[in-house]
Amino acid sequence: MKIPNILTLLRIVLIPVFILVYYLPGSWAPLAAAGIFSIAAITDWFDGYLARRLEQSSPFGAFLDPVADKLMVAAALVVLVETFAEPWMTVPAVIIIGREIVISALREWMAELGKRASVAVSMIGKIKTTLQMASIIILLAFPPLSVLSWIGVAALYGAALLTLWSMAIYLKAAWPFLKEDI
Repeated sequence: MKIPNILTLLRIVLIPVFILVYYLPGSWAPLAAAGIFSIAAITDWFDGYLARRLEQSSPFGAFLDPVADKLMVAAALVVLVETFAEPWMTVPAVIIIGREIVISALREWMAELGKRASVAVSMIGKIKTTLQMASIIILLAFPPLSVLSWIGVAALYGAALLTLWSMAIYLKAAWPFLKEDI
């Protein structure tokens, strides 16, 4: 098994650990869960770096890496929506999760057409992911309605806006193929 794939699998294994730790009694639990999420976020970057650097890219890794990312982010956003229990937290979470579903389906469909490269990851997507991960870490680590949690909320809204922007870019690239059957 290749090191990047091990890191990707570790990210998936960390999901139930992250959730379990988050719900443990004790004031330390949210900060510990944020630490676990941080480790997962770092492995997200590191596995891609290693796959390129060590020339260990694989079909398994290409499939599993985005799945692991989406599972981790969705799990964290669901936990945060429950914790905050406010519509203003639900809106960006739904935008981010909904975009991931739309773009995953779009990429799958474009791959069937042999046009997968038309919807490749963009720099805006990378910035969105970085802002999204940072906002989730802040929101997990600090109590709702604290000064730092508001910074996390602002960053989450920034990530949601970049999410919509990157989705528009992907849809624009796919539009020539989508409009054929309208």
